[in-house]
Amino acid sequence: MPILKLQRTTLILFISAILLGSFVYFYEIKGAPQREAAKSTKQPIFAFEEDEIQSVIIYTDDETLQFDRFSNPELGWQMKKPKNTLANDAAVSFLLNLLAKGESDRTISATADKLKEYGLDQPSATIEVELEGEKVYKLALGKPDFNESFLYAQVDPSKQKSEELSVLLVPIDFKYAINRPMSEWEESKEDTEDSEESTTDEESLDTEKESSDTEE
Repeated sequence: MPILKLQRTTLILFISAILLGSFVYFYEIKGAPQREAAKSTKQPIFAFEEDEIQSVIIYTDDETLQFDRFSNPELGWQMKKPKNTLANDAAVSFLLNLLAKGESDRTISATADKLKEYGLDQPSATIEVELEGEKVYKLALGKPDFNESFLYAQVDPSKQKSEELSVLLVPIDFKYAINRPMSEWEESKEDTEDSEESTTDEESLDTEKESSDTEE
């Protein structure tokens, strides 16, 4: 009886070793090329630099937001729609960085009748970017993927042929970058007051210096 039990244990260990070896073989050896291929599918969403962006418009069902860069880079960004006011540079810069540096996790080939599955038949938002030289690009955002790590998206959807559409998986951060309350898009009053005080102090110092130079 003990011999049979020993044989059974040995057989179980032998089978376990085979299964473990098979797993290691297929994961480490066979699976390596596929994993490398999956990594290599990551591509930049756009091929422009952040400082090339002159204007950004966000279209949603609820509202349209437009931000224009001041001609003097030190002044940052101005909101043109729905209000005409100074913009919160941090909020705008977060979106610009995603547009310029963001990568697509992978690309899916689809036909027009499949767009509804990705939420791209009626995008939740469309971001329009204007660069220097009046070059315009658009990014349409759809639904999140199954584990909400990425968003389905299309680059310049109107320029794609309906029989060979490309759907991208882009960072979920785009969702957070555009879904902000209006108060986060506007420059806060405290920042504005600090800026005005700083400007006033600098002007005061310049005046004192000019007065001192005159007296000498």
